Amino acid sequence: MNDTIPLAGATIEIKKLKLSTISDEAGYFTIRNVQQGNYLLHISMVGFEPLHENIKVAEDIKTKVFNLVTSTASLDAVVVTGTMKPMQKKESPILVEVYTPQFLKKNPVPSIFEALQNVNGVRPQLNCNVCNTGDIHINGLEGPYTMITIDGMPIVSSLASVYGLFGIPTQLIDRIEIVKGPASGLYGSEAIGGLINIITKSPDKAPSFTFNAMSTSWLEHSIDAGAKFKIGNKISDLLGINYFNYQRPKDNNADNFTDVTLQHRISVFNKLQFQRSNDRVASLAGRYFYEDRWGGEMQWDRNFRGTDSIYGESIRTSRWELIGNYQLPVHEKILFSFSATGGHHQDSY
Repeated sequence: MNDTIPLAGATIEIKKLKLSTISDEAGYFTIRNVQQGNYLLHISMVGFEPLHENIKVAEDIKTKVFNLVTSTASLDAVVVTGTMKPMQKKESPILVEVYTPQFLKKNPVPSIFEALQNVNGVRPQLNCNVCNTGDIHINGLEGPYTMITIDGMPIVSSLASVYGLFGIPTQLIDRIEIVKGPASGLYGSEAIGGLINIITKSPDKAPSFTFNAMSTSWLEHSIDAGAKFKIGNKISDLLGINYFNYQRPKDNNADNFTDVTLQHRISVFNKLQFQRSNDRVASLAGRYFYEDRWGGEMQWDRNFRGTDSIYGESIRTSRWELIGNYQLPVHEKILFSFSATGGHHQDSY
C-alpha cells in the first residue's frame, strides 16, 4: 500500500548555484539553467526531515522522485507563537505545537474549527445545537479564554472565538501553531486558556493555483481555492476563497427539528506582500466573511424571521477583517502591527 502524498510548497535548493524553487500542488518542481555536473540538492518543508541528496545532471534529463520522511519531533521548525518573534522550536521557552497542511489533508473537513477536534487537549464545543455555533475549549477552559490570531494578530471582536476558525481557506495556510495553557498570557487575559495562531503562506512560496472540492451524500458542498499573482515587480498577491453550502433540511429522527443546521458561507482572503530593501517585512491582508445559517422547526423559512409563530434560529453575519505588518527601518527588528474588524451580525429567534 502506497501512503505517499504530493507535497506542495516544499523548498528545493542547489545552494552551490544559488538556485531555488517551490514544488507545485502536485509535488512537481523544475530547476532550469543547470549545467551538466554533480550537485547537492537540498529539500525542506515544515513537518518533514530535510533531504540532502547528490544528483547528476546529464544531457538526457529524467524525472526523479524524492521521498521526504515525516519529522517526529520537528524541533528545528521555526515558530513565532509564544515569544512574538521567530525562533527554532527547540529553543522556544514556551511549548508550541505545529500542525502543517498535511494535517488538514488527512482530516478533510469544511473548516479548521472541525479539524481541531483531532488535536489532544483542544475541544471544539457546540453551544447551540439548533444554530450550530460554538467555540474552542483548551485544557477545559471556556471559549472566551482562547485567543484566535491570524499571522500573530488577534481578531478583534467578541465573535472571534465563534467565527475566527470558520471560512479561512485551507489552501492559504502554511501552518497552525497552538499554545496550551497560561504560558500564552503574553497575549493578554483573553489567551489564558490558550492560543491558536493561523499562519498564512508567503506569496513567494505558495503554489500558483490550488483547488479542492468536497461533497457528501447529504449534499453538503465545500470549495477551497487559492492563487498567487504578481503586481508589478515589488508586490506579490495571495488570494483565497472558501465556500460552503448546505440547503437540504433533514429530520431523520422525526422530531420536526432540523438534524443539521442549514448554512451558506463564503470567505474571501487576500494578502499583499511588499518587497523592501534588506528583506524587511511589509504585508497587508484582508478577509471578508459572509454567512447565513438557520435551524429549527422543519416548516420554518425566512418569512418567519423575527416572529414567534414557528420556532427557528437564524444568524446572518457580514464582516471584514484587516491585518497589517510593517517592519520599521531601524537596525533592530521592530514590527508595527495592527488589526481591525467591522460589519454586522444579526440573530433572529
